[in-house]
Amino acid sequence: MSKDRDKEGRPVFSGEDARQGEIILRTRTRRIIFIAGLVGIVVLALVLSIALR
Repeated sequence: MSKDRDKEGRPVFSGEDARQGEIILRTRTRRIIFIAGLVGIVVLALVLSIALR
């Protein structure tokens, strides 16, 4: 991280430091939980769209 400060004393970060991180799913359990969450969101959207008709 950059240790530079602006005029008001707040930290200033370079574009390289400010980029979003990547999702790292190293273990099989983490991958399964992540995919189950994505599937759950889709299923919830389908159920809600059917229920609200």
